[in-house]
Amino acid sequence: MVFSNDTEIALGSAAALINTGERDADALATVHDLEVFVEQEQFSGPRTRSLAELRSVRQLRCQLREIWTAEEEDAVRLTNLILANARALPQLVKHDQWDWHLHATAPEAPLALRMGTEAAMALVDVIRGKELGRLRICAAGDCNAVVLDLSKNRSRRFCDTGNCANRTHVAAYRRRRKSDQMPA
Repeated sequence: MVFSNDTEIALGSAAALINTGERDADALATVHDLEVFVEQEQFSGPRTRSLAELRSVRQLRCQLREIWTAEEEDAVRLTNLILANARALPQLVKHDQWDWHLHATAPEAPLALRMGTEAAMALVDVIRGKELGRLRICAAGDCNAVVLDLSKNRSRRFCDTGNCANRTHVAAYRRRRKSDQMPA
């Protein structure tokens, strides 16, 4: 394992959040969409289920996208900004099915602050570990989704949002077949 379990989960949730905006239709278009996302990613704590909450999470999505593609100095500055805005105070907690892990906001903090702080705490580990290269953009030419590469050999190139790897490999195969069939 490259990172602690809670760091990997937080990074995966951050990638999933960013990728909600990378499809043809925004996957966080409604409060209901956000509700489904929060349940899927198992975020705890209170919710307002309001348009303001949805807007805050969508703004966070943009901030995380910027960090994902930033150089180290900018990633540090933007991560620190999220932590400062949340007045983060890391604490070990244990709840629901989760063993000891870090929370850095009060349980009653707004959803976007809790989500952002959790992502920022995970990004701190990535930055400190000099592992920003594990945060990528999908290698498919027609996709801008983000990729979290947790593989041992740092070889993951494609996202989970569609069939990018399959489409790319099939297209390359067809190009090779076509060139093999051309008369010499």
